[in-house]
Amino acid sequence: MTSSPDGPHAVGVHRTRIEWIDTDAAGIYHNSTVVRFVEAAEASLMNELGLHGYFPVAPRVHYEVDFDAPLLFGQEVSTVVELVQIGTSSMTFAFEVWGEEFRGHPRGRAARGRYVTAHIGRDHVSGAVSTPWPPEWVAALSKPIRLRDAVRHTD
Repeated sequence: MTSSPDGPHAVGVHRTRIEWIDTDAAGIYHNSTVVRFVEAAEASLMNELGLHGYFPVAPRVHYEVDFDAPLLFGQEVSTVVELVQIGTSSMTFAFEVWGEEFRGHPRGRAARGRYVTAHIGRDHVSGAVSTPWPPEWVAALSKPIRLRDAVRHTD
């Protein structure tokens, strides 16, 4: 994942380990585990920025992922989420999931992708209509942040 020419964007990182519940009987991770890891990295970012009311009003409206390699039971994993575009009422994120060196296998990218969230009102029952992001959220997400724990890679 690389930043655009205008500099680094907001980045969230989640580190964890593949647990038995994340795998099939062969000890290889379920593809759906990637979504959970990505959302945990996104939650880390939003928490660091103080955007605690984000998730109830920011559903995913598009999601795509490419799976590059398996992750195995017990393997350490690093997930990086980067905000790559913020619009009036939607945001696009890119992500990578990396399996750390494990049992003689080198560190490698397991998955990568993109997703879009949209800002909606809190009334989910009567129909979700996109609305502009709160200006204070745009300001928080637009500030350059320290890439403190970010794991950045290029293809």
